[in-house]
Amino acid sequence: MVKTYINKNGYRCFADSGKQVSRWVAGKKLGRPLRRGEVVHHGFRGKQCNDQGNIWVFKNQSEHIKKAHSRKKSWF
Repeated sequence: MVKTYINKNGYRCFADSGKQVSRWVAGKKLGRPLRRGEVVHHGFRGKQCNDQGNIWVFKNQSEHIKKAHSRKKSWF
């Protein structure tokens, strides 16, 4: 079993590397490693839920803010 911990910001991370589990899951979902600047967004189930259905990847922080934090959540 892989050991994880919750970091100071509330995200689950791998104990051996410190990498956020959500970034690893997002890479698996896309079939490639995440690119520098890509932002992982957790959906309605919160930031500790790393199921593929709860994770979206945005090209950059600007796109993340425009879409994920707008009042209109049509992208879900």
